[in-house]
Amino acid sequence: MSSPQPPENERADEVRRRFAEEARAGRPDLALLCLLVGASADGTLDEAGIDAAQIELDELAGRLPFRPGGPRSWATALAELLGGRCGFRGSPADYQRLESSLLHTVLRRRRGLPILLSVVWMEVARRAGAPVYGVALPGHFVVGFGPAEDQVLADPFDGGRVLAGADAELLVAGATGAPLDPSMLSPADPLDVVLRILNNV
Repeated sequence: MSSPQPPENERADEVRRRFAEEARAGRPDLALLCLLVGASADGTLDEAGIDAAQIELDELAGRLPFRPGGPRSWATALAELLGGRCGFRGSPADYQRLESSLLHTVLRRRRGLPILLSVVWMEVARRAGAPVYGVALPGHFVVGFGPAEDQVLADPFDGGRVLAGADAELLVAGATGAPLDPSMLSPADPLDVVLRILNNV
């Protein structure tokens, strides 16, 4: 007869089960998936902590102006709120810290990797009704607003700075030495975002 699992193993199994269930959903909740990654990596993150993080994202969204305008107006509003008033941004030292890859600690510290800061931008903007998505540039994750013909890019790692025409090309060239291919500006699928986060953890 097998011995009963210790509580921490049961909790880990439950986190994995919920992650798999959410990942298979028709429209997976990116914030919840990231928080479940955090719960797997940090045994102190419980259900109350997951709920608190979701509530904080809701509250941040409530502080945005109501439908400020087109893609550039959305990008500017997010930068003013999250990068300016709330102080979300990154620094090179963040790359060496596990908490920079965990959404709940990024919300607390206001610091993180480009992809986790982008998740904060996307989830706050999505809740407020913005046309937002992630853009997985090689070596540096950013956020896009609006359709391809009117796309505006912002860099949450740099406090949400709106990128000028050549900025994305410079980011890609700096990371890979290669030119920017237009396909790199396509919206990233939520599951691809989570997979890239898991590769960092």
